Amino acid sequence: MKLVFATQNQHKAAEIQALLPSEFEVLTLNDINISEDIPETADTLEGNASQKSHYILRHYSLDCFSDDTGLEIKAINNEPGVYSARYAGPSKNADENMNKVLEKLADKSDRTAQFRTVISLILEGKEHIFEGIVKGSIISEKRGEDGFGYDPIFVPEGQNKTFAELSLDEKNKMSHRARAFEKMIHFLKNDHLKHTM
Repeated sequence: MKLVFATQNQHKAAEIQALLPSEFEVLTLNDINISEDIPETADTLEGNASQKSHYILRHYSLDCFSDDTGLEIKAINNEPGVYSARYAGPSKNADENMNKVLEKLADKSDRTAQFRTVISLILEGKEHIFEGIVKGSIISEKRGEDGFGYDPIFVPEGQNKTFAELSLDEKNKMSHRARAFEKMIHFLKNDHLKHTM
């Protein structure tokens, strides 16, 4: 079964490919030669995910899914949230984004945070929404070489390593994106495949 993942982010695609059973073939936007920027102008993660998958449906009539992820930090009103990718400006520079977070938290004792991923899956014209959350805290300096985004400053609950210090396998076992995609995969395997057999 072919599904278009509305992303050009190869990091995300690699993470998802590692989670998917063999009966699903995921194509990225690059695989189907879509190079235009898909609008992300909503003010919620749910809105952005839905906007992207509806764009693919409207323009290409393909089964598809899209996600949006935000880092939500309690002490700064759940920022950066929906603006996580461009928190420090339109260049989407991960180091600048992390530096802005660390500056804003410099005098804060509460460093609790959560990563939240929302997925919009459109299958045969019908939309399904899935959510995954991982709670943790923001440390005061960057640690680790792997991962992307805010991974070097986020330590998930029950761990002493940042997401950037964990292997892809370790991260996939607990990440927000993995949890959201597990729900989507469960739906595809248990609800959708049963109806198509």
